[in-house]
Amino acid sequence: MIKAIVTGGSKGLGAAVVSHLINRDIEVTDVSRSGNSSLKENKLYHHKQTDMISLSDSLHFFRSWTEEQTDLTKLYLIQNAGTVQPVETVGSMDPSAIETAIKLNYTAPVAWANLAFELADQQGFELIIVNITSGAAEKPNHGWSVYGSTKAALNLFTETAALEQGDHGHTIISYSPSIMDTGMQEEIRSTNADSFAAVETFQQYKEQGKLRKPEEVGGVLVNILLEEQLKNGKLYHVNDYLPSTK
Repeated sequence: MIKAIVTGGSKGLGAAVVSHLINRDIEVTDVSRSGNSSLKENKLYHHKQTDMISLSDSLHFFRSWTEEQTDLTKLYLIQNAGTVQPVETVGSMDPSAIETAIKLNYTAPVAWANLAFELADQQGFELIIVNITSGAAEKPNHGWSVYGSTKAALNLFTETAALEQGDHGHTIISYSPSIMDTGMQEEIRSTNADSFAAVETFQQYKEQGKLRKPEEVGGVLVNILLEEQLKNGKLYHVNDYLPSTK
C-alpha cells in the first residue's frame, strides 16, 4: 500500500500537499502540533501531534509508525516543517531562536531521512523523500542568515544522499515552492525593515497579488511525484511548471 507522511501538514503548503495526496487516494499522516481540522473526518487523513524540534520524540514516533505498517509498499516522506525565524541581522539574533531554526530546518529532516533510509532497507518498501527548500538557499538575503543557510545545507544534504544512492536506491529530491500566500509570508511582511531590508518588496508581493495559493503549489508537487520519472537529487522548482507571478 502507498502511504505518505507530511511534516507540518496542518497549514500552508503542507496542508495543501496533504489534501492533494488524499484526493489521489493516498493515505496521509500529518505530523504537526495542531492537525488539520478540515480533514479530520476523512478516513485517509491521520494526525500525529509531534514537536519536530524534539528529535528523540519525533524519531521515536517515526520508527514506531513505520514498524506498524505491515502493508507498506511505498512511502512518500514530505519534509515540510520549517521556520523563517529568526528574521534578524547577525549580532542581534536570539541564540535560542537560532538553535530552534537549525533543529527544525536542518537537523530534523536530515535525521528523519537517515532513519527512513535504514527502515526502508530493513522492511523493503520504496522510499521517496521530498525536502522543501527555498530560493533563500541560493543567495544571501539581509536578515535571513539562518533561514538561507539551513536551507542551503539541506539542499547539499539532499544532493549528497542522492549521490550515495545512485539511480537504483532510495529517491530524495528538493522542491522549491517560491513565494506563497501563507502564514510564513505574514511573518515576513510584519518584520521591521532594520531586521529584514526587503520587507517592503514582500509587502508589495501581497498588495500586487503576486503570491501563489498553496493549493496550486502543492498540486504541482503532487503531480511531479505521481506523474513524472523522478531524478534523484534534483531540485524541482515550481516556477518551471507555473507562469511567473513577477
